[in-house]
Amino acid sequence: MSEEILSYVDSLVFGVWFLAGAALVFWMQAGFAMVETGFTRAKNAGNIIMKNLMDFCIGTVMFILIGFGLFLGEDTLFGLVGMPNFDIFSHYSDFDWSGFVFNLVFCATTATIVSGAMAERTKFISYCVYSAVISGIIYPVEAHWTWGGGWLAQMGFHDFAGSNCIHMVGGICALIGAWMLGPRIGKFTKDSNGKITKVNAFPGHNIPIGALGVFILWLGWYGFNGAAATSLDQLGDIFVTTTIAPAVATVVCMIFTWIKYGKPDVSMCLNASLAGLVAITAPCDSVDAFGSIVIGVVAGLLVVFGVWLLDNVLRIDDPVGAVAVHMMNGIWGTIAVGLFSTNTVPGYSLADANGNELVGLFYGGGLKLLGIQLVGMFATILWTVVTIVITFAVIKATLGLRASEEEELSGLDVTEHGLSSAYAGFSIMDITGMEMEENENTDLGIGEYDNASEALKNASVKVIKAPTYPEADSGIHKVVIIAKLSRYDKLRKAMNDLGVTGMTVTQVMGCGIQKGAGEKYRGVEMDATLLPKVKLEIVVAKIPVEKVIETAKRALFTGHIGDGKIFVYNVGKVVKIRTGEEDVEALADVE
Repeated sequence: MSEEILSYVDSLVFGVWFLAGAALVFWMQAGFAMVETGFTRAKNAGNIIMKNLMDFCIGTVMFILIGFGLFLGEDTLFGLVGMPNFDIFSHYSDFDWSGFVFNLVFCATTATIVSGAMAERTKFISYCVYSAVISGIIYPVEAHWTWGGGWLAQMGFHDFAGSNCIHMVGGICALIGAWMLGPRIGKFTKDSNGKITKVNAFPGHNIPIGALGVFILWLGWYGFNGAAATSLDQLGDIFVTTTIAPAVATVVCMIFTWIKYGKPDVSMCLNASLAGLVAITAPCDSVDAFGSIVIGVVAGLLVVFGVWLLDNVLRIDDPVGAVAVHMMNGIWGTIAVGLFSTNTVPGYSLADANGNELVGLFYGGGLKLLGIQLVGMFATILWTVVTIVITFAVIKATLGLRASEEEELSGLDVTEHGLSSAYAGFSIMDITGMEMEENENTDLGIGEYDNASEALKNASVKVIKAPTYPEADSGIHKVVIIAKLSRYDKLRKAMNDLGVTGMTVTQVMGCGIQKGAGEKYRGVEMDATLLPKVKLEIVVAKIPVEKVIETAKRALFTGHIGDGKIFVYNVGKVVKIRTGEEDVEALADVE
């Protein structure tokens, strides 16, 4: 009797966990929204938020009407599809509510993957249509093959949580959509013959939001992978593998980008975390710690290769790296089942149609499981490619797939949604902490100026003087200094010590780059980067202008090219409005 009670309690606990896992997967929608928004430009933030919202809402409607039946309806046509039904309306009292919600949130995930790759240039109405097709037809049919009792399940194909059924399918749709849509304006530079000669970087406008999205997704992934666990031991094992693979992938990506690009790439490492999660999704219940590590290592390298491949070989513009993360690592995760599955993990249940246990190639199982995985993967690829190409082709011929040039340049927020800015009421440039204080932990180049060569001084803080005409020289000069925000306080104090008490200070955005010193974003060198700068304007007469220049250079110098620029102009006339004093007298109380 006690065993029956324990079994009953155990079923209740895991029933609640099943629904809690579904809620975590739903919360991943917020993660996708944040990643895509942060990795794209501010003028399209509202559009991306709207698309991620509608993914789930449209997906729910389509799943009710047709998707749930195709997915989990009675098996028909030799395991190819489920029988469409309206049990949610006709048999609600004994309907599988938990199964419906659980599978719905997975369905929405498949559709939202496409959003990032086609961001910033897709018509909203067209997006709604193909999102509905993915949720209502493409995903439910192929998911039925694996999880609905279809022919792949009968063969022994294994995809525990969706590397193949969700991520690879979403990634394939993203790849084909981005290819048919074409790159964003300015992404690739072409010569007079139309040949692409250069890839241009479009940095994401808010990396902190993108990072928040990654952490939300990682948290949600414990539900994504673990919700279907049937025992505490199995759940613990899944949590371990779901932690190891993304962590290892991120470390490997950090080291690789550090070596290859000279600095660890932030956005690429964020993508690597997701790549590791995608790769471990199919084998999370069937691999051990060693397998998880190897899967993570490959995922961390594969995501970098994927981004490079799309930019430099395929010339396909994927703003957020959705193809590299989801398609390539979805494929890798599906194959990894056939390589690393081991019967030493708790709850292991991989078997063929005859009930014979299947083990991965590297654990002595031979090629059988790997062969089954490849058959299932290529069948899913074929179904997805055919159906999504037809879908995009029909949309392109009717509604049109791409926004107009004017809409793209203006931003989809204002043209598609009448939203002037997703950040209305907020300052886009953060000026907090502008007045930095030096301490034993800072290294701002202090004390390096006197020891630096004149060539380095001049390269780091350039001085540009307007031509001087003796007959027009009034002895009054205007000095304009463009500098880093972090140097403002030191510059202000230096000018004050010199005797300059009047300055006009403006916060500006600087755009430019020094030859040979370009920064990289996701492996692509940036020609022009908008960065917050401070502009100081000083007018002097009694104070020698050369003294102002020398003081400014000393305050701004760090030894790095791009410390700032100093512009010097002749001033023909100065008038103090309050007193009417002119020229040198007008400056008497501001120097």
